[in-house]
Amino acid sequence: MADVDIHVSSAKKEYVVTLDANRFERLAATFGFFNLDFLKSLNQAERDIKKGKAREISSLKELRKKKV
Repeated sequence: MADVDIHVSSAKKEYVVTLDANRFERLAATFGFFNLDFLKSLNQAERDIKKGKAREISSLKELRKKKV
């Protein structure tokens, strides 16, 4: 795992994370954002959005609601 120093400052319920470009790339690589499968899934998600297969939600709790 990449060694990344992150400065986090908080106000109310918001958090601001400040990274330089090199550290951001190291963090992204650690999370697998450059993985080919991940990039393919992003492309598929963009196609799904254009086709109207996705919907906006205001909270992750909405995903738990049962469809009637």
